[in-house]
Formats: sequence, C-alpha cells, structure tokens
Amino acid sequence: MKNIMRYLSGRYFLLSTVLIVCLLSMNFAQAKNYTIDQLPTLNPDPIHDVVARRVSNYFTQSHFRDFNLDGAFSAKIFDRYIKMLDSNKSIFTRKDIDLFRDKQDLLGQQLRNGNVSTAFDIYNLLSKKRFQRYQYALALLNEPMDFIVDESIDFNREDIAWPETEDELNEFWRKKVKYDELSLALTDKKEDEIREVLSKRYNRILRTLVQTQPEDAFQIYMNAFAREIDPHTSYLAPRIKRDFDSEMSLSFEGIGATLSQEDDYARIVSFITGGPAERSKQLVIGDRIIGVGQGDKPIEDVIGWRLDDIVEKIRGPKGTVVKLEVLPVGNNSKSKIIELARDKIHFEDREAKLSIKSTARGNVGVVEIPSFYMGLTEKVSQLLAEANQKDLQGIIIDLRNNGGGSLAEVISLTGLFIEQGPVVQVKDNMQKLIVYDDRDSTIEYTGPIVVMVNRYSASASEIFSAALQDYGRAVIVGENTYGKGTVQTSRNIAYPIDAKIHPNWPQLGGVQYTIQKFYRINGGSTQLKGVTPDIEMSPLQYVDETGERYLDNALPWDSVSVTNYQKFFDINSVIPALTQSHRERIKESPEFNYLEQDIADYNNKKDQLYIVSLNEITRKNEQKETDDQTLLRMNERLMRENLPKIKSLDDLPKDFKIPDAYLDEAVEILLDLSKRYPQIKPSGSGTTLFSLAVSDN
Repeated sequence: MKNIMRYLSGRYFLLSTVLIVCLLSMNFAQAKNYTIDQLPTLNPDPIHDVVARRVSNYFTQSHFRDFNLDGAFSAKIFDRYIKMLDSNKSIFTRKDIDLFRDKQDLLGQQLRNGNVSTAFDIYNLLSKKRFQRYQYALALLNEPMDFIVDESIDFNREDIAWPETEDELNEFWRKKVKYDELSLALTDKKEDEIREVLSKRYNRILRTLVQTQPEDAFQIYMNAFAREIDPHTSYLAPRIKRDFDSEMSLSFEGIGATLSQEDDYARIVSFITGGPAERSKQLVIGDRIIGVGQGDKPIEDVIGWRLDDIVEKIRGPKGTVVKLEVLPVGNNSKSKIIELARDKIHFEDREAKLSIKSTARGNVGVVEIPSFYMGLTEKVSQLLAEANQKDLQGIIIDLRNNGGGSLAEVISLTGLFIEQGPVVQVKDNMQKLIVYDDRDSTIEYTGPIVVMVNRYSASASEIFSAALQDYGRAVIVGENTYGKGTVQTSRNIAYPIDAKIHPNWPQLGGVQYTIQKFYRINGGSTQLKGVTPDIEMSPLQYVDETGERYLDNALPWDSVSVTNYQKFFDINSVIPALTQSHRERIKESPEFNYLEQDIADYNNKKDQLYIVSLNEITRKNEQKETDDQTLLRMNERLMRENLPKIKSLDDLPKDFKIPDAYLDEAVEILLDLSKRYPQIKPSGSGTTLFSLAVSDN
C-alpha cells in the first residue's frame, strides 16, 4: 500500500534536446561557414552499453504490458525510430531506409546486449541528409521571391509513402522555404530582411548539426523503444531527468509552460496553473515559440534550436522580463510578440482554490483543482469547511485540463464526498486486482455537486469523476475525458552501489514506465473510453485526435468485476430534466453560439488544417477574416457589458475578461440540480448517513 501511494497516475513532464545560439556571418545563399566534412561521425559512449541493458531489463521485467523483445517487436522499434527522426518524411527517401532493413529484426537482441550501433548509423545518415537539405534551402534564398502563384504546402505527410527520389524532396523543400519567406513577409519584412533572417536560421541549424553529440542519438533511440511499449513510457536522459525532478519538486523559476519539439519548432503542450504563461491568457496549447528576447534586448529567432536551450533562454530570475515571439496555432496565423514577467513557480500556484459565483438564483462555490498534488485533500478539506460557512446552493469541482497526479490523493479526496466504500480498483502486471476504499465514514460536504471535465481531464481526474458518477454523488458535465487509465512510476537507472564501484561514471538518467491499470468501481476501465459526462456542454464535439485512443500502442480497454457499493442517488432520474433546461439556455447564449460556430468551423476544415496557402493575397485575406470575426465578437461582448466598442483588437481594455461560458452554464446546471437533489442528514458523532441509498446490483 505504501509503494502504490507513491506512484503518480497522471501528467508527467517530458522535455527533449536543444540547440546553442551564435551570431553567424550573413552570406545569404552560401553555406560557407559550415561544410559537410565538419559533421561528426557519432559513436556510442561506453556508458550507453550499461544504460541500454538496464533500461531493457526494467521494461521487459517490470512493465505492465507483457511483450517479447523479439524480431517482430524489433521491427516496430525500427519504424518508430525512423518516424521520430523524420516525422514529416522530408529527409529520408525510401532507399535510405532500405539500407538498414536487414538489421531491423536484430534491434531487440542488440538492446539486451547494450549494442546501439545500428541506431547510431541511422542517425549519422540523418545528420548528413539533413545538412544537405539545409544547404539546399540556403541556395533557394537566391531565387526571386514570388508570392503570387496560387499554390500551397501540405504539412500533413504522416500517411504518405516515403519519397522515392531527391527531386520529390526538393519540391517539398522549395515550398517549405517559400512558406518561411512568406511568413516573414506577412510581418512586413522586406526581401533583404527575409533573406538575412532565414540565412541566419538555416546556418544556425547547420551549426547545430556540426555540434551534435552522442547523447542526442541515444536519447531518441531509447525513447523509440519506450514509446513502442506504450505512450507513457520514456527514457529520461540525465539533463532531462534533472528537469523532471525540478518539475516534480514544484520549485523553479520561469514562465510555467511545458514545451515539446515539433520539427524545428518549440510547441507549447501544457501550462502550470498559476504560472505567468497561464495567468497572461495570451498563450494557448499548440502555439509555437519562434523568438525569445531578454528585457529590452532584440528578439532572437529560435526556430531550429534544440529544445533545452530554448527552455534555458526562457527561464530566468523572478521579476525579469522575457519577450516571446509566438506563432499562434492555426494555418493562417501571423506571429505576435508578448511580454511575460518570470516568477517563482511555487507549490501554492497549483493549489486548489475556492471562489464564489453569485447569481440572482443563488450562490455557488467553485473549487478549481489544477492537479492531484500531494496535500490536495487537506487543502480541499479546508475549502469545504469554508464553503460550509456560506449560504451556497452547491459546489462545482472544476477538473478541466487537470491531467492527473497522485493516486493516493484521488482516493482520499473522493472520501470527502462519500460516506465510505470503494473508490478505485487497480491491477498490476501480475494481474493482481486490489480495491482501494475510503474507510472514513464522515462526509465533509453534503450538498449537491457538479464536476466539470473536458477532453484534457485525464488519469486521476477520471478516477475521481468516475467514482462520484458511479455513486450518484455528482453530475458530470463537459466533454468526454481523455481516457488515460494507467499508472506510471519513475526510477533512476543508476543502482545505489554504482557510486562506490564506479565513482567515475557520469549521470545515467532515469526511466518512467507503466506499472498498473485502474478501473472504476463499476468494473469498467477508463482506458481509451474515458468518462462520459452526464450532460455534454455542447451538442457539437470537436472531431480531432485528442485522447488516449489516438495514441500509438495505448493499452486496450477491458473490465473487471463490479465492487460492492451503494449509490447515494439515482442521478439518471434527474438528468433528462437538467439536460432539457441546459439545451434551452444555450440556444439563447451568444457565447455558446460562438463556441459551437468555432467547433463547426474546425470540424469542417479539419482535413485542411495542415494545408497552407503560399499566395500572399490569400493568406492576408484569411488572416483578415479571422481578425474581423474576433473583433466583431469582442465588440458584441463589450456592448453586452455596456462598454464602448473598439476599432482594433489592440484597443481592448487589458482588464477585460472573455466570459467562461462553460463555467457559467455549470452554475445554472447546479442551481437546477439543487432543487432535485436529496438531502443528506447528519447522524451525529461526525458521521453522515444518506437519506437515500440505492443498490447498484
């Protein structure tokens, strides 16, 4: 029990490699600074032998998934490694890959033996081919810029066949360079400025290739192995392990955003609640950071930098200002510059918070839980004591974008709202099933509850919302959740004895891998399927690939036996009436109309999201259409608040907040629920009995 309570069931931070910055001479179309002869031929470090063998042992002996590191699995590692090296099929041709096909079935045995030479041979070819691609890109800068031709580039190349010839790659790179040129032209840069910026950028990437180190190849290869087992298994290189430990300690300085490498871009994948990035409301998940500046110094282009160098450049002492040039998510976006004051990211920034929403119908408490951190239950208990002193019709528990956290906390937190009984079932890799119960008979909040979830609510969030749904203790509203029903642990690769036997060894890093699956008390797994809300906020749903079911090698859905528990209330008896009232309200809501229009537009255009026009007039018209719609909506909001209209989005008052339509509607749903919810009667001595108990069997 003690060990299981240390495992984290939710979000982990995965950081990857990065680049070094320097000033380069500005010979626009000449790669004179670097030649292909300067490329290093990488060979495994001696310590990689040890790490590969130990990682293989961890994964094959302790992972939840039972797999054989045989020829068939080896071939899958090979394909994933190639995909991770060249995700958009813009470097390798089919013939390049076929050079190594005869070794693909041997990778598993090589990993067991600590042999990673094949991976390094492939990486060395990648470096050579990538170097040649950027030399070609530099040569293209000599061509006249023509943004009149009506053509486009498709960045979604995952499902296409590998190019057969260099000519096919040349055509893609011609368009890629033109895309880079047009993106800068749309920021009002002249041709000479564009050539200067891109010459620096491409030469910087060449310099990075010249400075490649063995750990770069090893890290990608070991993660290709890890991700072929399941999506939440990873090898953490020494520097990344240090960053991981820093994140887990909840004490570091920066802007509070997690980045991942996406081709040559640093993409925002999550925010730390309460951090500067999240508080600013100027960034969204999917935005790409393309430039970084310090204080009043010029912004440096960081496209093509290695990720950990971008992270280092963004981080800095509390109170200092960092300027970010951001390319917003979307295919017709133009870059924007924002300024953020760095801050100390404290434990408290992720703490649960209570706020009160007052309406003409009554007051509602909102408990926002950003993650299931250690100490959450104690904090929420304090908030509930505060809520009990107020005249509230009920509480909303907001789990939107909550990626999970401690399994121990989700069990104890659930216990604050139920009398006693099972909370979650957990099965390990030996197929042993354990039921974790709340054994405290007290209930700290007895009123009606609405739990808000969305498609980014995962893991521990799903355990909690599923338990309250199964008990009939709360109405779940929002979107279908993410569908992560697995538990991970992290371990150091180094053994305790290593420091004595091998005092000169470098850091070995760590691993993170799946050790268990969890199940609802009704027997079903949340894996892949997630938690279906009792009331969907919008009748329209995003048709995108968000969720565990879209990840390669996700563990399958299954079920176990139902536990012995009693429902507090047959929640399904009130859902139809609540749903009808909800739908009637949102028909008249301008904010919901905006949201549904956005969802419909996204779904209609989703097949075109990665296709970008290379015609300047078309791009400007697309951007103007987006800006005009945003301005129209903003003025409609201002008018509803009896505020003056604005002529430009730049004129928007800095303190104006866009309404949270989902939260406002959740308040209304809770107020409807409060009229139909049974009363929980205290039975003395701190214990509580339900006034209504319905057997689940």
